[in-house]
Amino acid sequence: MTSNHSNHTSDSARGTDRERDLFGTRATALAATDHEPDEAAYPLYDGDQLEREERAALRRVQGLSTELEDITEVEYRQLRLERVVLAGVWTEGSADDAENSIRELAALAETAGSTVLEGVIQRRQRPDPATWLGKGKAAELRDIVVAEGADTVICDGELAPSQRRALEDVVKVKVIDRTALILDIFAQHAKSREGRAQVELAQLQYLLPRLRGWGDSMSRQAGGRVAGGEGIGSRGPGETKIELDRRRINTKIAKLRRDIKGMKTSRDTRRQSRRVGGVPSVAIAGYTNAGKSSLLNRLTGAGVLVENQLFATLDPTVRRTETDDGRLYTLADTVGFVRSLPHQLVEAFRSTLEEVGDSDLLLHVVDGSHPDPEGQISAVRGVLAEVGGDQIKEIIVVNKADIADPEVLDRLRRHEKHCVTVSARTGEGLADLRALIAHELPKPEIEVEVLVPYDRGDLISRLHDEAEILESEHVADGTRVRAKVTAVMEADLTAYVVVTS
Repeated sequence: MTSNHSNHTSDSARGTDRERDLFGTRATALAATDHEPDEAAYPLYDGDQLEREERAALRRVQGLSTELEDITEVEYRQLRLERVVLAGVWTEGSADDAENSIRELAALAETAGSTVLEGVIQRRQRPDPATWLGKGKAAELRDIVVAEGADTVICDGELAPSQRRALEDVVKVKVIDRTALILDIFAQHAKSREGRAQVELAQLQYLLPRLRGWGDSMSRQAGGRVAGGEGIGSRGPGETKIELDRRRINTKIAKLRRDIKGMKTSRDTRRQSRRVGGVPSVAIAGYTNAGKSSLLNRLTGAGVLVENQLFATLDPTVRRTETDDGRLYTLADTVGFVRSLPHQLVEAFRSTLEEVGDSDLLLHVVDGSHPDPEGQISAVRGVLAEVGGDQIKEIIVVNKADIADPEVLDRLRRHEKHCVTVSARTGEGLADLRALIAHELPKPEIEVEVLVPYDRGDLISRLHDEAEILESEHVADGTRVRAKVTAVMEADLTAYVVVTS
């Protein structure tokens, strides 16, 4: 990605603003980390081929839009991003932090299917309450939009409805914010019934305070028509169309919450069945595009879709695998996170994120090749704290070690207590990761000695899968085993306990 920097000095009363042009030519935001996995080393590298082909089967063609030019009802239209200009307000942190944020926005925009033409950052103490960027900078942004032939402006932050309308009035094209962009990506990538319901709930919660009416949409539904001869039943103030829209959205939100609650019951039942069986659970969490699905495929052969895209996979996947000493456990891949993840999504995906909160061990996957891996770790931990994930034993898994800076890897190893560097692409470090998982998983602690008859081979099989075998001997009456087991397993073996004198 090319980068052009220019400094502009505003009036002395406003102080010094620093504006950066980040995308002088068409940007490919993921080019820095784009690499093709070694097919010979890892034949399952790209997961579900059918889903990949389905996503690539429909591409947008520029210049064929039949949408009206009027932007006044932008909230009611489906987002369809094409040629975009990015805008950011740098209020805190370093210049590198601001540039990393706008580059991540570019990656999000490309994932949504748009072409990023240009990007600018303005240095301000706080966003302008009227037009977010400030009147003068908004006018400069309008000139950039005209020069580049853009049809959309994406702002790196969440805009108030009034700020969005005011900025649209200045730049004369559609304006959306970071939250709307992420919601659009989620809507494209959600596959399961639960995932689609969660995305729809988040979108409606975002849309509700942004409804507005123009012209006929503000007219009364009942009252005010008596003058036209409507007669009885039409007197009084009545209900405006915008009020009707709000009521319909609130009704739909309530229904979606009930549906998701019902789906959560099914998920809890499956989770409880694993708990009853004494199978430990390991959750994979981390920043989007850090390689969580690639790691799951490597450890279990799950065949989950892998693509160099932000939020390529949203629906959680649970697979069963075992440690080198034969103990079973489950691995759960969860949705990825980004900085400033919309709170609507955190709330809507709470039932999915609870998979992390109820796990025995957390694999926190970090992209070692990212310019700011520590920032990724902080962002993920902030979201996990909302669902109880901060109370779980954590292993930092620094992925993409094959293309990461060795100094960055050393710095992360020094700062994080439980840290292992791996490459899901080449297989580097996976043996160390498996050994660390086996060491950190909860182990059976109740020692028993049992004599299991030969016709109860099912119990012997469970002992080998779920317990730690200390001694095993075949005798005339059955198999004599001394092992460490869980409380559940101990209850099932009560009838066969060997009583020592």
